[in-house]
Amino acid sequence: MSKNGAMFGEGSSWFLFIVVQLQIWDFSGQTSQFLTNERINLPNISPRKPGKEVLLELNVHGFFVSTKESNERLAEWSKTENSPGKSRVKINKSSNSLSSYSTPDGASLFGSSYRGIGLLGLTGLQNLGNTCFMNSAIQCLVHTPQLVDYFLGDYRKDINHENPLGMNGELVLAFGELLRKLWAPGATPVAPRMFKFKLSKFAPQFSGYNQHDSQEFLAFLLDGLHEDLNRVKHKPYIEAKDAEACPDKEVADEYWQNHLARNDSIIVDVCQGQYRSTLVCPVCKKVSVTFDPFMYLTLPLPSTTMRTMTVTVFSTDGIALPIPFTFTVPKCGRLKDLLDKLSVACSLRSDEILLVAEMYKNQIFRLLDDPSDSLALIRDDDRLVAYRLPKVSETYPLVVFSHQQLERLNSFGVMASNWKPFGVPLVSRMQNLSSGFEIRNQFLKLLSPFLISVEDTLNDYDGDEIGNTVSETSKMEDIISPLVSDSDTGSDSVAENDFHLNTDFKFYLVDKMDPVEIKMNDPVQVSRFTKQLDVSVHWPDKMIEKYDTCLLSSLPEVFKTQLFTRRPQESISLYRCLEGFLQEEPLGPDDMWYCPRCKKPQQANKKLDLWRLPEILVIHLKRFSYSRFFKNKLETYVDFPIHDLDLSNYISPTDGQFSNRYQLYAISNHYGGMGGGHYTAFVDLGHGRWYEFDDDRVFPVSEDRIKTSAAYVLFYRRVKEV
Repeated sequence: MSKNGAMFGEGSSWFLFIVVQLQIWDFSGQTSQFLTNERINLPNISPRKPGKEVLLELNVHGFFVSTKESNERLAEWSKTENSPGKSRVKINKSSNSLSSYSTPDGASLFGSSYRGIGLLGLTGLQNLGNTCFMNSAIQCLVHTPQLVDYFLGDYRKDINHENPLGMNGELVLAFGELLRKLWAPGATPVAPRMFKFKLSKFAPQFSGYNQHDSQEFLAFLLDGLHEDLNRVKHKPYIEAKDAEACPDKEVADEYWQNHLARNDSIIVDVCQGQYRSTLVCPVCKKVSVTFDPFMYLTLPLPSTTMRTMTVTVFSTDGIALPIPFTFTVPKCGRLKDLLDKLSVACSLRSDEILLVAEMYKNQIFRLLDDPSDSLALIRDDDRLVAYRLPKVSETYPLVVFSHQQLERLNSFGVMASNWKPFGVPLVSRMQNLSSGFEIRNQFLKLLSPFLISVEDTLNDYDGDEIGNTVSETSKMEDIISPLVSDSDTGSDSVAENDFHLNTDFKFYLVDKMDPVEIKMNDPVQVSRFTKQLDVSVHWPDKMIEKYDTCLLSSLPEVFKTQLFTRRPQESISLYRCLEGFLQEEPLGPDDMWYCPRCKKPQQANKKLDLWRLPEILVIHLKRFSYSRFFKNKLETYVDFPIHDLDLSNYISPTDGQFSNRYQLYAISNHYGGMGGGHYTAFVDLGHGRWYEFDDDRVFPVSEDRIKTSAAYVLFYRRVKEV
């Protein structure tokens, strides 16, 4: 190859991005000549001719940038390149940011006017206030090769202004303009205000500055871009045909052609695939097969580790103190798994049951009474208790005693007081609710294990104080003993101790209205249909001194990191997640299928199979789970392939027309917990050059650091078979 040809190849290799066209202009006096790899017969540029200059002009997707350099400098760079151990272009180590690229001698490759040319595709996005979820997804999309080529071209001709499902082209125009800014020369971060404005206009759920789910935003954006770019101006009506006796391939092709007849855009061309859905009726065995398009795959994260949990068990016999028990259960198991393990740990008798409750701010936040509830909804910092109750009492009303103590505050010299909850509520099932005495007796029975003994009390006093303490404690035992012993017989022996009531507990019936004090001799007004009775107990100071309220308040977290060491984090493969997505499973009771043969809804078994794979495969790892009470995030580490995701074993038709192998090029990451946290993106700019996009900050990252438990959405591109 001639020196000009070598120079062209050398110039092309200086840039850390895909070069569409590189032009070298040779200036000799008043003339100029255009040098390309093909025109190698032009006069050679020799460093021996001093003062001679060449102009490098780069055309990347319509943007032209140029710089003049002497032939001596080019020859020196070329000589350095051929030296062992020297790199062509390196990042300037003295720079605090990726604002320039240096030649081997440390000089900037471009003049100050075009200092950012090496940063095409490496421009960050400003955070407009909790918009990292949006920035992360956008960076992954704007680095999708097919979308870059499309939006840097004449995409406006495809805008569908007539589509009632679209946004009159406003969303796609805002996205296209944003993509062009991110690929323009220069490294100044872009503020996506106009795009955010258009997004909020058509999707009010993303208005404001709250944190949102990156995948939900991505799903809306892809669907919105598709509708704005749908080449089908008038969608035809297509009647579904009965294809029960036809081969799957014919049916799948017909479904796909029907889909394309109504949906035809760059998004469909690049991002959409097709899967087969098979439903089998469990009664008549009717089989229904349909073929549906998909934009992305949402893969569940199967359980891989056992989880250590601690639950404190309270007895209701008035004898035993609460005891915490620690055991292991499947990380994504059910409440039944917890009950089975806890029953063994606490030696539960056959005539007893466990009632599990979650505590929050010294109150029962919720009762866990559905054995099918997922344990993933219980967080490590939650506090759980379990109450041992007799089986025979299951039909009796549940009485929940919550504790309140007087809190005195000095506010600007003025003393104020209010009742504040403390401790763990005590629970019992009561058959007899005839009077306030019955409620008081049952409460004192539950409380008796927490009574401070005389010996413990004496340890806290010396000398003359002992006599007074013994006297007071004796009086206390005189009150407690008859109450506990007579509680089962309904005796009103408390009346004999009425002189103590002014220092005794006060009980209030709590309902939706204001609390009502429970009088000892008055009947308790409770409906026979009442299933739970909430009683608030006001503790006088004297009673707090007589009971071990610290023990009553001691409740460990479900998982205490100071007490236990977490097991080494195990990983699951992406293939296992895919198998979990494709495995056969029964439909839920709220998602029944209407069987045309049985003529009624049935809980059918459903099986999914991949049928047609897209050019760009988007995989959403289902890290977030939701229920009526909680949102939870799974921090499971997923081991996903970077260079060779092979789906050959998971695709049903094997005609070999398209490659089933994929390479990773972008990741949307989520760090932190539910309702907050932070999103970033990893992007491969080609040849394994990975960068992290953290809002407006962009910096290189090694390939071995991109696989983390924060990976949330994976972007793969199809690899062409050689």
